Amino acid sequence: MREGLHVCGIAGYFGLEADLGLLERMGAAQRHRGPDDQGTHVDGPVGLAHQRLSIIDREGGRQPMATVDGRFVLAYNGEVYNYRALREELEADSRTFLTQSDTEVVLQAYAAWGPQAFERFNGMFAIAVWDRDEQTLTLARDQFGIKPVHLSRISEEHGGPDAWLFSSEIKPILASGRHEPAPDERAIYRYLRHRVHDDGVQTFFAGIERLLPGEMATMSSRGLERRLYSTLQQDLSAARPPATGAGPETVAAFRDGLAESISLRLRSDVPVGTSLSGGLDSSAIAVGIDRLLTEDDASAKAVGHRQQTFSAVFTGYRNDEERWVDDAVAACSGPVESHRIRPTSTEMFADLIDFVRTQEEPVVSTGPYAQYRTMQEASRHVTVMLDGQGADEMLAGYVPQTVSHLRDLMAHDRRAGIREVVASRDVLSTVVRARLRTRLRGGRSFGELLSPDFKAAHVDDTYAVGGATLRQRLVHDLFVASLPALLRYEDRNSMRFSVEGRVPFLDPQLVRAVFAMPDDAIIRDGWNKAVLRDAEQDILPASITRRRNKIGFTTPQNEWFREQREFIYQVLLSESFASRPYFNRVEVLNAFEQWLSGAGSLDSMAFWRILNVELWLREFIDPKPVSETAEPADSAESAESLEPPQPLEPPARVAAPTVGATNQGKALDLVLPDGSVVRRHPVRTPLVTESDDLTSVVVDHVRAHLGVLGKGQVDSGPGAGVGFRRWYVFVSEKVVATTQRRSFYVWDIPVTRAARLLSRHVTRTPAGIGLGSPFTMQLAIDEVGLPRVLVAAAAGAVGRLFGRRGLFYTVAGGEVRAIDGPTEYSVPPANMSAKLGPKDPAAVAATLSAAIRQVLPEDLAATFCGTVVVDANDLGCNVLGTDAPTSVPRLERMFADNPLGQGTQQTPIALVLDDLRSVSDRRAGEVRRDGMPAKPPSPTRRPRVGHATKGSA
Repeated sequence: MREGLHVCGIAGYFGLEADLGLLERMGAAQRHRGPDDQGTHVDGPVGLAHQRLSIIDREGGRQPMATVDGRFVLAYNGEVYNYRALREELEADSRTFLTQSDTEVVLQAYAAWGPQAFERFNGMFAIAVWDRDEQTLTLARDQFGIKPVHLSRISEEHGGPDAWLFSSEIKPILASGRHEPAPDERAIYRYLRHRVHDDGVQTFFAGIERLLPGEMATMSSRGLERRLYSTLQQDLSAARPPATGAGPETVAAFRDGLAESISLRLRSDVPVGTSLSGGLDSSAIAVGIDRLLTEDDASAKAVGHRQQTFSAVFTGYRNDEERWVDDAVAACSGPVESHRIRPTSTEMFADLIDFVRTQEEPVVSTGPYAQYRTMQEASRHVTVMLDGQGADEMLAGYVPQTVSHLRDLMAHDRRAGIREVVASRDVLSTVVRARLRTRLRGGRSFGELLSPDFKAAHVDDTYAVGGATLRQRLVHDLFVASLPALLRYEDRNSMRFSVEGRVPFLDPQLVRAVFAMPDDAIIRDGWNKAVLRDAEQDILPASITRRRNKIGFTTPQNEWFREQREFIYQVLLSESFASRPYFNRVEVLNAFEQWLSGAGSLDSMAFWRILNVELWLREFIDPKPVSETAEPADSAESAESLEPPQPLEPPARVAAPTVGATNQGKALDLVLPDGSVVRRHPVRTPLVTESDDLTSVVVDHVRAHLGVLGKGQVDSGPGAGVGFRRWYVFVSEKVVATTQRRSFYVWDIPVTRAARLLSRHVTRTPAGIGLGSPFTMQLAIDEVGLPRVLVAAAAGAVGRLFGRRGLFYTVAGGEVRAIDGPTEYSVPPANMSAKLGPKDPAAVAATLSAAIRQVLPEDLAATFCGTVVVDANDLGCNVLGTDAPTSVPRLERMFADNPLGQGTQQTPIALVLDDLRSVSDRRAGEVRRDGMPAKPPSPTRRPRVGHATKGSA
């Protein structure tokens, strides 16, 4: 007999007019869950969509499936392993069947027993069943929540007050066109601050919820009703086994129960493989399958003539488990084909966007990526994978569960508690040492990395772990704190590659049996998972059964983050990250630098959560471009990339003049306090690299724009015909410093403790300008020496006591004042680099002026006054060096409002026309009176930046 078992994707709506297009969009968004077949059903207010991944009887069990009388229609995702017994019971009750599929058993069971059928299913499932006569749509999720169901109420503008969408994944709801994606800020806060997610109905998407394990929802004209149908969680909480008494019969019962569960989950008409981490749980499943194979058990037929195992290993890293994988494979009597996947940090960061998209919501660490790659490799060989998910939650595989047990034991039997503490001392000492090390390092708490407003909005949102006793803690971890998140990772990673994941430890009968066992079957003599260790002690080697250092499916995250620090800095220094209302970007950057240097109390997990939220927001929440019609040049210039730019084009290919291309909101003309008028013509250029010759860059672009000057007057554009007495070339100090190789990526600046300390006491100003960053402070120390910086800091502190500002920069000098940090709105790599001021800017100005005069016609040469190297931004202007005879205050007033672009405009050169003889009514922009002071002190060596921006003057 061929059975129709298959894992799929379901989606649909309730309360809308018939809409096949909507169903097709939703189904297409999760087609990876069921690439083998698809189907839809529309009836009155209900639409059902089904994507099918066929595992057994690939021709049977097509969905949605209806009863013969048409009353009930089912869309079903999952497998009910005890369907044969249920079918026999239903047939004895005069129910007839047309197929051999478990789908029809599920449908007939609901038709016979209603929602009471759900509790009787042993398996993993997400169910949607439409009752035509009662006009109700019922959704249900299995007792452990192995298979997902999401739902969203549709706003009245998209369908009406009682309309709903549902789907296996979140993407179909987003693809429906009837739900506007928005972040749930409470979910983001709890994830960032408390490291929790998937512990309730809430998702990271506002207005989208999930069904809980063992929960059902009924939709009708009366609205939505949700309730738990399963008593499993309640029954486990109520279990009161004795503290001791586990013996050989307990071990035998567990061994038999696990073997039966594995056997049930091997049924398939497509190849079955095993996810093998090298830990106790997955190794127990691998040798369990091996035992069935060597005994020629019929249930292992789908495994084939040899078992295929799939493992992610990390050669050379501390958390590599390959030696334990070898031991587990060696423990198998039959043939094993062991597939080893060796992910690298480069591969992970290349896969990161797809991984974020796959998971749909942030994950607690990069660990699930190891499973993602394992499933990717498995999909090339098998369609079904078994793994050990759930054993840690039911058998106390985590240290916090041991701590809960010891506390409870000490409270009830102090002598037994002391014995258990002594037996667990090696495990506990690891935790104590880690916490002590964190305290000794000092540094920031995670809360400091969040924005004050975001923290204030959620100040009352706290988190406490449920359960005072071991059993309470285990139940909490099974249904709330731990397992729901792991099952989400498992479901998304496996279904991304159209692989079905099965979890033998999560058999309701097996879990009930474990909770009926004495406590010492779970923890005994300092060993957790005691009954599992005992059951496997003669099958697996002691290297696995007596192993203390649990690793599991993880990645070498600490090492990978150091290897890929450039990518992480790109994200943290991006304009989008700076605009988020959740983070204190300065503190995040400083804390990340501190972690890289081996200091501070935070770990890579903290920075992963920040990174994950940012990438998730980009992928699911940020508006996407309507089209990809941007000019290639603009696209290349705006991309945040570390790839080197193309070489500077020769003079013949310099872009045509762009008269009047001022920074947004700035005027072309400016009236100075003495009544004279100056006009600024920004000159747009490509990016500048350290290998460019600054003189050639400036001369070529000035020569290309001489036409706007005419013969001593503005020759074209707004205000043509206006004359001027003299003119200058203003050049941004950024491009000067770049060509002098005085710009450095922040990750290449080895920050000292002194720089880190001093930077925390500097007033932080907008846009990263100044020394309120350890990177820029380190450049200041390197440039003028630590003693001078310390004296300047002391002078600044004293000056503030007497109300005097700016003494720090007066003492530190212009070299320090000219240091700039990364600014998120700048063109890469300026958004990721810190730079020193230009060396000898007056000499640079003189050299440029001499070269410019050589290409000027006689009339313009007579009015050309020289070159001005400026450090300008929206706060003001500092002249760093010039060969012009004009006074520096007047030159600074000419640029007081900085008309040049600070970002992708790339206008680092300006032709400045001084003392216009008449002001045309046709000139562009608004003439305004200037009374702005000179630029205030600027806020924001190593391998240097390979290229830099010309983006601002």
